[in-house]
Amino acid sequence: MPAYPPTTKQSEQPRGTVAVPPALRLPVIENAFPRHLHAYWPRLQENSRTWLLERRLMPPAKVARFADSLCYTDLVAGYYLGASDQVIGDIADFSTWFFVWDDRHDRDAVHGRDGAWQRLRGQLHAALDEPHGHLHHADPLVAAFAECVIRLFGTLGEDWNARFARHFHAVIEAYDREFANRRGGSVPTVEEYVELRRHTFGHHVWVDLLELAAACELPENVRRHPAYRRAALASQDFSAWYNDLCSLPKEIAGDEVHNLGISLIQHEGLSLEQAVTEVRRRVRICIAEFLAAEEEVLQYSRELSGQKSPRAREVSTGLQSCLFNLRNWFSSVYWFHHESGRYRMELWEDSSTPPYLSDPLEPAGEE
Repeated sequence: MPAYPPTTKQSEQPRGTVAVPPALRLPVIENAFPRHLHAYWPRLQENSRTWLLERRLMPPAKVARFADSLCYTDLVAGYYLGASDQVIGDIADFSTWFFVWDDRHDRDAVHGRDGAWQRLRGQLHAALDEPHGHLHHADPLVAAFAECVIRLFGTLGEDWNARFARHFHAVIEAYDREFANRRGGSVPTVEEYVELRRHTFGHHVWVDLLELAAACELPENVRRHPAYRRAALASQDFSAWYNDLCSLPKEIAGDEVHNLGISLIQHEGLSLEQAVTEVRRRVRICIAEFLAAEEEVLQYSRELSGQKSPRAREVSTGLQSCLFNLRNWFSSVYWFHHESGRYRMELWEDSSTPPYLSDPLEPAGEE
């Protein structure tokens, strides 16, 4: 256990013990990355149900049936230890919104709703630039996004807000590239997919939010420190590749073209079994790279804390909080994928259509 716990209370009790399939089990995560949950987690779960209903993001029957079992708040409660209760709540709602948006994107692609997707794409860009003007947008997804942006922008300074907005504009455009690939049935090469996935996963956005949890905006030279960047990349790549590993059957069933395993099969000529082995290998590399970078970041933090400047010591504390939560992504992502109903295909009536989906639009012919 690293000697840099977050500064506010936390719960070290996992939600429950689950059996991890052998092909997906990573003993190093179970043993070397203890699981933590923010002490506010039970309230997050209650508040998320209420927020989904208030923002009309899911029908009441589906909220009642699926919201808790999807475990979205568990994921965030393990990502951002040390955050104030208000901030962890703001991030949790944003994260839940992200999942709902991802589902809308999926349904628009499946049903060929090119016009609907392009309208949504433009509306999200506009809401990111002028959130107050979109709080009452007719599309609940746009209105909820605007609310999330306003809440997230109320914590740190204008520079952080502008950085977050820049990073999320890139996420929206990456989703548009995914949409074009899916509509054209184009599987990106491994190299193309790795680059695209880092954007659609929201790598930079989730790393930005570490600073919100730490209540400390890191200076540019600290954010760009080579060891910190390596630690962040390893943590986020682990999360993306482990997600691909767990969601591969679901995405093959749904005719998805975006998964590291699918790109390996399509462009490298690997069998399904070989692709799973290769994704597992890349996941393990991420773990090793993080552990190596972590030591360097801790040394850098100690150097900052040794300076006489109060600001340097403040930054050192903030950096340690961000690093601790990068570490926590490993366990949070790992357990989420084995507890969330989002990946429990064996329980679905239709393997190509998850039962938690809610689609507010007509299936086709909307153009």
